[in-house]
Amino acid sequence: MVSGLVHPRGVGAPGGQNGCVAALSARLAARGHDVTVYTRRDDPVRPERMCLPEGYRLVSVSAGPARPVDVTELSRWLGKFGRFLADEWARDKPDVVHAHFWLTGLAAALAARTVPVPLVHTFHDFGAARRRYPREPDPGPAHRVPVERLLARTADRVHATSSAGLGELLRMGVSRERASIVPRGVDTGLFTPDGPPADRPATGHRVVAVGRLLPRKGFELLISALRGLADTELLIVGGPDKAELDADPEAIRLLAHADRAEVADRVRLFGRVTPADLPALLRSADVVACAPWCEPFGMAAVEAMACGVPVVATSVGGLTDSVVDGVTGVLVPPGSPTALSHAIRRLLADGNRRAALAAAGRDRACSRYCWAQVTEETTREYERATGVARTHAVEPEEKQVSTGWPGETQGGPGSRADR
Repeated sequence: MVSGLVHPRGVGAPGGQNGCVAALSARLAARGHDVTVYTRRDDPVRPERMCLPEGYRLVSVSAGPARPVDVTELSRWLGKFGRFLADEWARDKPDVVHAHFWLTGLAAALAARTVPVPLVHTFHDFGAARRRYPREPDPGPAHRVPVERLLARTADRVHATSSAGLGELLRMGVSRERASIVPRGVDTGLFTPDGPPADRPATGHRVVAVGRLLPRKGFELLISALRGLADTELLIVGGPDKAELDADPEAIRLLAHADRAEVADRVRLFGRVTPADLPALLRSADVVACAPWCEPFGMAAVEAMACGVPVVATSVGGLTDSVVDGVTGVLVPPGSPTALSHAIRRLLADGNRRAALAAAGRDRACSRYCWAQVTEETTREYERATGVARTHAVEPEEKQVSTGWPGETQGGPGSRADR
């Protein structure tokens, strides 16, 4: 089977959709599929075609300048990217194409008009959802919404990563028969309770929050909640590299808010970390807190659960799927520092409850969000798209393809688009 995934930033970039496509491609290749990932060339040094150690091919398409560019600039090179895909697929037609994000989805759809192939599209988030939040400083280009509606109508199968995302698809008019929930996966071998925690203060509690430094991530609410949490520090992991935090506007704003709230001595901005370094930071927490007011999936919560750490999260978006209230964590209403403070304080005071939530969270991460499960669900979706039912193990000659568009997301676990 050939599965073509359109991938935003190039599989070398960690985090967000980038890490998701890279991990999925590797798992598909390990199952015997022949996988090719197409991405826009954003590095003049990188070869056009590479065979990666993970078992799949990476094709870097020359469409626009060979450097990272802002998402608002990418539309002008969409036609060239789509024509490249059509030429490639005319020579070696894939069995199925799997696109990620709206711009690459449109490129794949344009190519599929020339070379008819089954098209699967994953919506990691939605332009319409972004635009419904008045506090969203960057809702994205206005034409994103009609493009996503077009993709929702034309793709053979459409995926959301959560129940909230499925609701967005149904609002677009997608029939339930064509839509499925396929979540993002977590590496439960990397994100595990086993292993040393990062260093932490000798006394007191630690709350860890992970994500890009954006207003919608709710770090300001957590800083406000810290006023009701005695003897507790808040460690915020994400954003630019540590050396660049002093010049980051959002970092400056958050630290100023901490100063006004009289908790500046207990708020620490850690900066960007690699995926390999993140589990130890999560394991060092008594509680991982996720307080966004707009969140399509919420990878940080799943990774914390996989590390065996209880989660307190706002009941928005994908967090209402991953965090089972009272079982794997605690959900609170969005926008309320008082509710956050109360929920975290109760957990910090009850070690037995934290342990029970942590154990259940690990079980849920391993059963629902492990890559083996997500890869199996994805493969079934490819079969639905192609109309071919699998009756035997995947044979080595079967192939998968992936496509992407560098620059659509920001990489790194401290700056993931999905956290």
